[in-house]
Amino acid sequence: MPKRVSIVVFRECDPSIIYGVFDTLWAAGKFFKDPPGEPLFEPRIVAAELGPLELITGVSIIPQDSIDDIEETDIVFVPNPVVLTPEELHALDRRIIDWVAKMHEKGALICSACGGSLVLAAAGLLSGRETTTHWSHVPVFRQEFPDVLLHEDRILVQTGDGHNIISCGGASSWQDLALLLIARYGSGEEAIRISRFFLYQWHRDGQLPYASMAVNVVHADAVVLKCQTWLAEKYDRPDVVTEVARVSGLPKRTFDRRFKAATGYSPLAYVQALRIEEAKQMLETGSAPVDAIGREVGYEDASSFSRLFRRLTGISPGDYRRRFRIPDYVRASAQGARPGGRMLKGSESG
Repeated sequence: MPKRVSIVVFRECDPSIIYGVFDTLWAAGKFFKDPPGEPLFEPRIVAAELGPLELITGVSIIPQDSIDDIEETDIVFVPNPVVLTPEELHALDRRIIDWVAKMHEKGALICSACGGSLVLAAAGLLSGRETTTHWSHVPVFRQEFPDVLLHEDRILVQTGDGHNIISCGGASSWQDLALLLIARYGSGEEAIRISRFFLYQWHRDGQLPYASMAVNVVHADAVVLKCQTWLAEKYDRPDVVTEVARVSGLPKRTFDRRFKAATGYSPLAYVQALRIEEAKQMLETGSAPVDAIGREVGYEDASSFSRLFRRLTGISPGDYRRRFRIPDYVRASAQGARPGGRMLKGSESG
């Protein structure tokens, strides 16, 4: 029998992951297969109530079931409520959160994608356990659930008894989770077949290459805000950490403590994040050599720059450029040029 998958939907969700997971699991085992096979899953879209539900993007979705219709299910999949503040988290429909906890008690495998792990934490399923989430949700997650061990660099985290809770990180990492479910309940060969059919790729390097490290942290420390503004222009100076401490007008230890309390970074880590973020922008948009980019952001030693870049992003500067640099045909189109209809080589498309 196919596994019953309940994809729960909040108003705060956007439709991309909902439909992506639905279509992928619906196809597993049967779609475009010769000879036709049996379906591995029976996905259903579930909401607190029946009837059209307008999502955060303005798109409406028609749930197939309400939570009151489902007493048992094999898998619960919580997609991506867009929750960026504690107030938005607390505004989520508590009926769905409690239903997720109820299904866990009845033995369902619980999965989340992107910000869905915030729902799992709110349901009490992650206390003292590990998880991951989209990197943009990290500040709220750490503030609201300090007892959860959050791995913001990881794509997939399995926890609970028998790995019965699985979370994935950034937006497209739901593909990794869907393929994991196909391999678990079908086979590795079927997971590979589906990945080829839909052109999915495993995000083997984790989330670090995609994350913006210098997150804008909301705080009310005027001295630290002044120093952050100063650093935004002066981050490439040789002795910038010492200089910014002087700019603050505070004793060094007091400055370090207040800076960390306000931003979540030590002054040195904050400067490193600023430098690497600027380097990422230069790698994405320009063609300057890596060592020249390192010098531009404040590192005379190319090897030191490359080591720091790899530590903070998970990949080398060269690999980052190959992955994220705008393809030549896109650049030409943006500049008003026409590609001429010819087939571009792989090297020309990034």
